[in-house]
Amino acid sequence: MNLFKSIESIDNSRFKKDALGMDIGILDIDLTQKEIDYLWRCIEKKGERANKKLAGHIGNSYDLMDRGDWFWTNTLHPTCLKYAEEYYNIASYVPTSSFHNLYLSQWWVNYMKQTEFNPIHGHTGAYSFVIWMKVPYKWKDQNKIPLAKNTNNEGKIGTFEFLYTDALGKVRCFPIEADSSYEGKMLFFPSRMLHTVYPFYNCDEERISIAGNILLKTK
Repeated sequence: MNLFKSIESIDNSRFKKDALGMDIGILDIDLTQKEIDYLWRCIEKKGERANKKLAGHIGNSYDLMDRGDWFWTNTLHPTCLKYAEEYYNIASYVPTSSFHNLYLSQWWVNYMKQTEFNPIHGHTGAYSFVIWMKVPYKWKDQNKIPLAKNTNNEGKIGTFEFLYTDALGKVRCFPIEADSSYEGKMLFFPSRMLHTVYPFYNCDEERISIAGNILLKTK
């Protein structure tokens, strides 16, 4: 089953789509250099540690600030509209008595070292996203080490993976071979969609990623 749709800019040419079902899926966006440069500036000015608010078994995670709502206005809000166009408006299923706008509630940067991981989890909100800023390895190289071969479930090392239930109630996996080729790429998905990040090995450099949640502004 093809789960994915991809995008190249916040015009129609920028998005790629992977459909996990009739009305659920993932958008894959290649960020522009201007967006990537802005994200690195946000990382340079990172805020307080965010670890205790997050599910990951990661040594260093920090809050980020979207100054002037630049990333929300230029990237995230148009992506929300694109998701509603390609699938449906997930926020419309939240039971409220009046209209509420979406907003970027929280986002953070993760500095993941080898052997660290994110267990299976979902997020709070309507939509969530992950952006790979630096991935210091090739997926194929990671999955050639002896540990990767001594199993009947190959191809998991260094992988980002979505999990969902199909129409027959079977849990399905949708793996993303997120290595250095994914730098500058954003995945955009429903917040409740379960996902996990497997550890990588034999690399002393950190994997740097950004994640965040988009909620309804009810106050």
